[in-house]
Amino acid sequence: MNQLDYLKKMSIVVADTGDIISIKKYQPQDATTNPSLILKAVESGMYNHLLQTAVTYSKKIGGTYLIQLQNAVKKLSVLIGIEILNNIPGRISTEVNAMFSFSYEDSLRESRDIINLYEESGINRSRILIKLAATWQCICAARELKKENIQCNLTLLFSFAQAKACADAQVFLISPFVGRIFDWYKNKNLLPYYSIDIDPGVLSVKKIFDYYKKNQYKTIIMAASFRTIEQVLALSGCDYLTISPELLQSLKEKKTMISLQLDKNSVNSSKIIPKFLFTESDFYFEHNQDAMAVEKLSEGIRQFVFDQKKLEKILSQYI
Repeated sequence: MNQLDYLKKMSIVVADTGDIISIKKYQPQDATTNPSLILKAVESGMYNHLLQTAVTYSKKIGGTYLIQLQNAVKKLSVLIGIEILNNIPGRISTEVNAMFSFSYEDSLRESRDIINLYEESGINRSRILIKLAATWQCICAARELKKENIQCNLTLLFSFAQAKACADAQVFLISPFVGRIFDWYKNKNLLPYYSIDIDPGVLSVKKIFDYYKKNQYKTIIMAASFRTIEQVLALSGCDYLTISPELLQSLKEKKTMISLQLDKNSVNSSKIIPKFLFTESDFYFEHNQDAMAVEKLSEGIRQFVFDQKKLEKILSQYI
């Protein structure tokens, strides 16, 4: 057995890619996509056969030129999601246009549109996770969507405040980012030395894991955005781990055994923050106390919007 085999016995392994070749190779249970990953896959040329289909759909729906472009990207994301679903047993995460990250109503509408597109193609909503940025508006939207049996993946999660608000809303799954937190501390020269034991991204996930398990929240924790296999292995036992193809390959090449690091049955209760409900003002105040989280959430939304625009530019050539 290799390290990937061992890891699959401790956590659900998810492929963090839109690359169908990688998905077939590593055989994850689930897969996650976002505008950046979709863009990368489209630029590789592997989904050229879907571009015209997406544009034809958007023209049929009609609307302004901008609306047609946005609908074409949405349809393309779903078409790619369907191809991925044909090669995995579990769920695909498909992301809502990040420009709606601060709109409750738009997030609801876009999420329902994505679900409808999948169901029109015969895909049950139980196999879909709608990805939303972990803003207050999107967390509230996820709470409402759950009533419609639409499950969500709250992404770009950097602060403990975001994690607590998601738990209050009983969202299906959260994606706390490990590597991007580490990047921020490294770039700010806030790590006098490095050890996996003090990696701020790893410690962030461990804190959330302790809080969730101690308080028996059912929300799934899917650690994301890894830079090294050491970060991945430090979180073995986390509910889910979404991992890039490059790191999946590294894990597959190593034959040494790994040990369980996170165990929900042995949570250290002395480090648990007591459970309490968040108000909107609580959320904004607590999140604002974490400079890293404020910066990285804003940066992540801007990057996804930027890549959304690049996708629209590619599809505009077909309209």
